[in-house]
Amino acid sequence: MSQSIASQSGKFRIGGDIEINRLGFGAMRITGRGIWGEPTDKPEAIRTLQRLPELGVNFIDTANSYGPDVSELLIKEALHPYGNILVATKAGLTREGPDRWTPKADPKYLIDEAHKSLRQLGVDQIGLWQLHRIDSKVPRDEQFGAVKSLLDAGVIRHAGLSEVSVEEIKAASKFFKVATVQNRYNLVDRTSENVVDYCTQNGIGFIPWSPLAAGDLAKPGSLLDTIAAHHKATPGQIALAWVLKRSPVILPIPGTSKVKHLEENVDAARISLSDEEFSALDREGKALAGR
Repeated sequence: MSQSIASQSGKFRIGGDIEINRLGFGAMRITGRGIWGEPTDKPEAIRTLQRLPELGVNFIDTANSYGPDVSELLIKEALHPYGNILVATKAGLTREGPDRWTPKADPKYLIDEAHKSLRQLGVDQIGLWQLHRIDSKVPRDEQFGAVKSLLDAGVIRHAGLSEVSVEEIKAASKFFKVATVQNRYNLVDRTSENVVDYCTQNGIGFIPWSPLAAGDLAKPGSLLDTIAAHHKATPGQIALAWVLKRSPVILPIPGTSKVKHLEENVDAARISLSDEEFSALDREGKALAGR
């Protein structure tokens, strides 16, 4: 595999100035079960991370809550110093155990956690830091104000949001320039369609999490299965190629803790769907999502 594979997904400039290859890597699954604790196979997780630059992947998405802390520390161990790799992180969720997530975004917590992420990643400034969730227990303007203070202090270079509506993006934009939005989005989860459109119109990077999901669309003999066979690809690769074609601001972050799966995901950057294939999948995905 040549180093240029991920670059075949196209380029995007985060915040207008940090250029990355659009196909990135989500570092949630390099932790243990339930995104809790150390990975069951740490050497393989390290090998997976170290394979990223060899494949041209130069955008990694993580969070303080993955582990918690485990993901950030593993990334540092495997890849520091990062060269041209942008490691983006987040805060705004706390952990009480495997698969348990609780919003916490009071200003002191957000600011303290951003400083901790600086130390854990071993950087002087976080290139992209994202509010993991808007905390309903804290006035959102206070949360947005904390993000602005991190930008003003130079702790972070660019800021983003996660799991937000267009209205919330507009509200946050009164405090700081929203560089990215990270919402769940894939062929069969289209609830953020209007957010994708808004981000496309405004040059905001849209980071779809769970981009490989295809649900019933991936059944043997289905349209997705047929298109995958035509491209000599897996249904997951076609689902990823579809997301990449959906908008030039989309930055998918499929995650894994295994080198083989990573290589398979990145190989989706080679796939070019025809307009007809894209439209047919779009219709089927919307039909399934609307059931």
